[in-house]
Amino acid sequence: MTDISASPAGKSKGSSLLELDSRTRRRNAAERRFQIYGIVAIAIALAALLMLLVSIFSGGSSAFRQTFATFDMTLPAEQLDPEGNRDPAEMARVTTIGYQNVLRAGLVAAVRDAGIVPDGVADADITGILSPEAAADLRNRVLANPDLIGTTVDIDALVHGRIDGYFKGRVTMESAVRDANITPERLQIAEAMVENGLMSTRFNWGFVTKPDASDQRPEAAGLGVALLGSLYMMLVVLVLAVPIGVAASIYLEEFAPKNRFTDVIEVNISNLAAVPSIVFGILGLAIFINFAHLPQSAPIVGGLVLTLMTVPTIIISTRASLRAVPPSIRDAALGVGASRMQSVFHHVLPLAMPGILTGTIIGLAQALGETAPLLLIGMVAFVRDYPDAPPEGLFDPASALPVQVYNWTQRADPAFVERASGAIIVLLAFLLVMNAIAIILRRRFERRW
Repeated sequence: MTDISASPAGKSKGSSLLELDSRTRRRNAAERRFQIYGIVAIAIALAALLMLLVSIFSGGSSAFRQTFATFDMTLPAEQLDPEGNRDPAEMARVTTIGYQNVLRAGLVAAVRDAGIVPDGVADADITGILSPEAAADLRNRVLANPDLIGTTVDIDALVHGRIDGYFKGRVTMESAVRDANITPERLQIAEAMVENGLMSTRFNWGFVTKPDASDQRPEAAGLGVALLGSLYMMLVVLVLAVPIGVAASIYLEEFAPKNRFTDVIEVNISNLAAVPSIVFGILGLAIFINFAHLPQSAPIVGGLVLTLMTVPTIIISTRASLRAVPPSIRDAALGVGASRMQSVFHHVLPLAMPGILTGTIIGLAQALGETAPLLLIGMVAFVRDYPDAPPEGLFDPASALPVQVYNWTQRADPAFVERASGAIIVLLAFLLVMNAIAIILRRRFERRW
């Protein structure tokens, strides 16, 4: 009953449609309050999102920049290739310690020649600037190109994490006094090297391409193995979850009889979509590792676990897309003589494809960010070696992006927190790309009826 019809005809008591009565004013006020509540809720959500993004990017953007010591030095043949045959197998006998001594001598010579340190400064204060990883990088470079022996080469050596942290504002002269890993004298030498062009902070591709590093070498830690591990797992999920989920959805929605058995299946699919992800990790540990004896920390196991978790999501989104196609499309196809399968695959499925692709990519993006099930199958292990190309690489040890973030946040050195925030930025970039692909595909295959 409206306000107009609330009063009997002929008893208007002098009211007018052009004047608002008290009831209408209260209703309009309630509507305005509801609009204000909605605006406030959106503002709070946007503020929280902005704070999250600012926190992540302010703490992680510096992970993509790294400080390097840049100088020229001659690689002595008598130390790096005693046999003189330039045979990589023979040269490999020289350990990282041997290259470390050569590298430190070259740095000391470059700094002394530049005259940027006063007399009395010990060589240890100069060589302590370098990261232990710098010698390993030089060794790999020489073994890859033995002709460098005996020549003068440009050296880009990683500096110690504390030195890098000093130029990023994470370390100060006051904190260096209390830190056993750095001294104020080394920071002063680093400042002098920057002024003389022997040290610089620039973009670091190694953060994206290199493998993880030990707790003592945060400056060398990278995402290379984790990126490959996540890529391999997504390939497994794409190959298994998408065909299984779409095929099951088509059967349940278009061909399965409506009886108690299919009702039970639909209820269980909905329940599986709401099961916590860690439960799928326990299931994967029991089936794929303990029973099937697949290797731990392997992308194939992670992909299978994420497939189990993603299939219900794909089924639900695909069924919703199929249900959104008007029944008249099916009736028209059947009316002109098409079979049930022809009407589904030639008419219904193409019209539902935008929603199917969108739901599938969103399901894959959700699987990409899962951590709990991967922890239970051992993908938290420290892995330095890159996995081989598929299919062999699917069974090699690897890590994953969200697990790498978790791993770095558990380490004591503050530089790993910076690395973790940088990894989150990479993960967000992957998710944005996948969602952008979903939008493009939806618009590309969208049809009007």
